[in-house]
Amino acid sequence: MPIPKKASLLAFAPWLLAAQAPPASPPASSAGIYPLSQVHAGLHGTAYTVFQGMEPEPFGVDILGVMPNAQGPGEAMILARLTGVKAEYTGVVAGMSGSPVYIDGKLVGALAFRIGEFSKEPIAGITPIAQMLPVRDMDGSAGEPEATNTAAAAVPGGVMTGGMTGAMSGGTTGAAIQPIDTPLVFSGFSPAALALWKQQAPSLGMEPQFGLGGGAETRSAPPLEPGSAVSALLVAGDMEIAATCTVTYLDSNRLLACGHPLTQFGAVSLPMTKADVLATLPSPAGSFKIVNTGETVGAFTEDRQTAIGGMVGGTAHMIPCTIVIHTGGKERAIHLRVLDQAQLTPTAILVSLFQALQETPGYQEEASYRVSASVALPPYAPVAIHTLATPGGAAAANLLAALTVGTRFNTLYSSSDRRTPIQKIQIDVDVLDGRHAATLSRATVEQTLVHAGDAITVGAVLLPYRGATRSLRIPLKLPASLPSGDVRLLVSDGPTLDRLLAAGRSAGPVPLASTVAELNGLHPDDRLYVTLLRPDAELSVDGRVLPSLPLSVANLLAPGHERDRASLHSESADTLASVPLDASLSGEQVLTLRVE
Repeated sequence: MPIPKKASLLAFAPWLLAAQAPPASPPASSAGIYPLSQVHAGLHGTAYTVFQGMEPEPFGVDILGVMPNAQGPGEAMILARLTGVKAEYTGVVAGMSGSPVYIDGKLVGALAFRIGEFSKEPIAGITPIAQMLPVRDMDGSAGEPEATNTAAAAVPGGVMTGGMTGAMSGGTTGAAIQPIDTPLVFSGFSPAALALWKQQAPSLGMEPQFGLGGGAETRSAPPLEPGSAVSALLVAGDMEIAATCTVTYLDSNRLLACGHPLTQFGAVSLPMTKADVLATLPSPAGSFKIVNTGETVGAFTEDRQTAIGGMVGGTAHMIPCTIVIHTGGKERAIHLRVLDQAQLTPTAILVSLFQALQETPGYQEEASYRVSASVALPPYAPVAIHTLATPGGAAAANLLAALTVGTRFNTLYSSSDRRTPIQKIQIDVDVLDGRHAATLSRATVEQTLVHAGDAITVGAVLLPYRGATRSLRIPLKLPASLPSGDVRLLVSDGPTLDRLLAAGRSAGPVPLASTVAELNGLHPDDRLYVTLLRPDAELSVDGRVLPSLPLSVANLLAPGHERDRASLHSESADTLASVPLDASLSGEQVLTLRVE
């Protein structure tokens, strides 16, 4: 008896469904490349990404066409619609960047771009694999960090456009083609620290997220494969900053991910970790993955326009950083490893220190912070940083302390010839109760008619934030070589003296030796200085001072040091005395002496 047609279809339905279902696991990268020249509208492919856990899941991709030159001259983009229950429900997801797309079992490219902000359809752009493969073949020579001598790299809060965000705007936000956001997860940081990062960091193709994920060793983590979630660490340890995207290509120990840049800084050195997707959160404003980072499995060495690339089994250079906070007779140590990258390290240090000070037991708005830091970068002398930050004005003391340290790191990274990696950072912070601030109210001298070599006494009256007025008597001896005529004494705080010495400094590239000398020559803000200003030309070159030069000689020498940060002054500055204070001092007074 013949089987009814309906019954026969039902009997073979499982076989038909199995034939149409994509493979549960993505093909190996060695399965071959689908030529871009053969891609056209109407093709159906399969993409893989992690929606939850660590195993990639397949979903459908309908090719809509190819957009020549969409990413630049000769750089095409494939336009596609995502299909399948999960993909259609979540739409294009932050963290999906790099999800490999296959046609007939061959790799065609990586999901990398989204269309608009509130698109009703899951339409995405694919970076062709042929445009990503050159990144695989780069040597990843990020071992010797180079300074980026730009205003944005040298100044906290400087604006830099990294990656390709907004690079292909169609004129309105809703029509823009933009890289899929890469979640940048801050674990162990407060919302205030996250806001500070957004204010200070360059504008990158990463979306900072507060507390939506963290660092944890993953449970029985499977090997990496195309479609796996993978993270790049910017800060690791007791606090963590990690960016997560998806593996596109894995051949032996060479890996490609994202399909667009994280920062587009070129050669980088960032730890590569496995990632565990806790959940994929659908949202009309932009779906994203909640991720825990896992074990370190290699290093990212390239961050280029079409992909980030790395070595499985490689080792990244990170800077060990220890922040020790002393308060109430106790101390607490925070251990971090921070990326060594001119554009981001100063902000990473700044935000980490800000957070560490905010976490201090008994944190209060009226606390002051005495910060002493040392930066080791052999064979140069360690860079010393010292500041006493007090509350007041528009900024809290912990923010002032962090900004000061961040500014010094910006100066260090702006050096024109920095090749030596920073070896270690040690930051010690004493937490002081109350506002330790004082103002210089008045300065006096016992006699204004003097002789070269005389011993004189300078008086200073300080007004503390609260409490009784404090009077100081500062004995000092005038140089025996003083010529006859008028000289001036500057009684001031440290920053005022630094501004005086920096005035007239030439712009331009600065050798690292000069940068280190200048940073170590800065004057702490918790001391009172008495500086003799005499009418002799002074030339400062490469961190060294040539005092009391005839003006004709100084003018002759200065042009020969244009490459250095040279400073020519019509007066020589000679600090005769300094007095330590238990307060951050502000103010200055100038006294005139007549030398007979």
